[in-house]
Amino acid sequence: MILATAGTMLALLLAALDQTIVGTAIPRIVADLNGLDRLAWVTTAYLVTSTTMTPIAGKLGDLFGRKPFLLAGMIGFVVMSALCGLAQDMTQLIVARGLQGLFGGVLFATVFTVIGDLFPPSQRGRTAGLFGAVFGLSSIIGPTAGGFITDHWGWRWVFEVNIPVGIIAVAVVLIGLPYVRSKASWRDIDFVGAATLAGGVVPLLIALTITRDHAWTSPEVMGLLALSAVMLLAFVTTESRVEHPIVPLHLFKNPTFSVSMLVGFLTAFGMFGSILFTPLVFQGVLGISATNSGALITPMMFGLLGASTLTGFVMRRIRYYRFLGTLGVMVMMIGMYLLAQVAPGVPEWHVVAALIVVGLGIGVTFPLYLTAVQTALPREYMGVASSQIQFWRNLGGTVGSAILGTVLANRLPDYLKTQVAALHLPPQVVNSLPKGGSANSILDPALLAKLPPQFIEAIRTALANTLHDIYFFAGLILIAALISTVFLKEVPLTNAPQMGGFGEAAPVDEAAREERTEVSA
Repeated sequence: MILATAGTMLALLLAALDQTIVGTAIPRIVADLNGLDRLAWVTTAYLVTSTTMTPIAGKLGDLFGRKPFLLAGMIGFVVMSALCGLAQDMTQLIVARGLQGLFGGVLFATVFTVIGDLFPPSQRGRTAGLFGAVFGLSSIIGPTAGGFITDHWGWRWVFEVNIPVGIIAVAVVLIGLPYVRSKASWRDIDFVGAATLAGGVVPLLIALTITRDHAWTSPEVMGLLALSAVMLLAFVTTESRVEHPIVPLHLFKNPTFSVSMLVGFLTAFGMFGSILFTPLVFQGVLGISATNSGALITPMMFGLLGASTLTGFVMRRIRYYRFLGTLGVMVMMIGMYLLAQVAPGVPEWHVVAALIVVGLGIGVTFPLYLTAVQTALPREYMGVASSQIQFWRNLGGTVGSAILGTVLANRLPDYLKTQVAALHLPPQVVNSLPKGGSANSILDPALLAKLPPQFIEAIRTALANTLHDIYFFAGLILIAALISTVFLKEVPLTNAPQMGGFGEAAPVDEAAREERTEVSA
């Protein structure tokens, strides 16, 4: 049990660390491979393939067992990491990152499912909390480790460092994780469902990602969204007719499952809103350097880590644990409100405290809904349930990033124009502002060094007002998540029986349960 748990945690650390450690090396990668025009695809390729693969891998794990996919995911991830480190141009790197994302999706779909396989319902919450702590820990050490490795060893070692971690994880899982034989065959795989799901998710994610430099009404975005809608409609039609669908649609009739997916999707707005735009708070509004701003975001992850671990221990001792989710979303909303109050001159600790509050709220939701879903559904859907949690969180984060980014692009120029007009500066000074007034252009250090102090203050005030709107909008989305949390239907986590129907436990024979307990012991 110890070896299996440790190996699975290493697999999660392998996949989660890669998402945070690579970001700090991207400027050096671009300088070395001369691919500034394709910079975004280094991240986008991984996001698209990993998100698409997650639900497919979850279903395959239910059919054929978890161990083969966990091993294949780790081995493939390590091999693709090596290829990323050996890339000689941006095209090779993007292709390798896309393939790495496929195996990353397998890992994310499998590691959380193993919790349900190894532990009874009464222990899943605290174990999920510990796994959430591993995820938070990777977010804390990833950027620092990435910067250190890039500066001292070169950016290629940011990928190669996965190799020793992966080898250890493969060895531990190979020895410790039990293998369960399956009677399923390749004929049970829903190939049409997998193809239509990929055909719907891939263009959707690409469309949402390119909204950073394309209008929502542009032919590229509209065309991709239309293709996605057609393919997803074909996917839903297919899933209602096959024997072993990738996503059994009847699961959404279970209130525990459907509410958990909805809350995960909506809370991702708040999580990504705070993570993506907080650097603008530190660097743009408060004028802190990029290096120091990265360090000041770290306390948010400590809040997430602590709340995730504590929630896992507490939820099995509370009958109405759905209200833990309600409390978590409320805490997130308080953190969003505090972030929305930031203005030029506000002390740094104010922002740090707000981030800790947001992290506490996010940390509560991680183990809560994973454990609830795993307990509410029959064991045959363990992989589907766990992977769907990850899928809807990733999708919510992508949608939220696109929408909140649009708010930034639309509101910032107007606020900037208003603030500059109030200064009554000479026209030649006003014209020194870059056209378009994007966040990146107005925060260019070379530009700021040429501007008078009152102009810089106007820029920071305009950016603060824009971020106020962003956090306010994210808070409105969290209101919908808050309302959704109260509709969760609790399933007992102590001595919980195998579920006979959705949302309703089958009758339990006490003598049989005692016998099962003795056998388990």
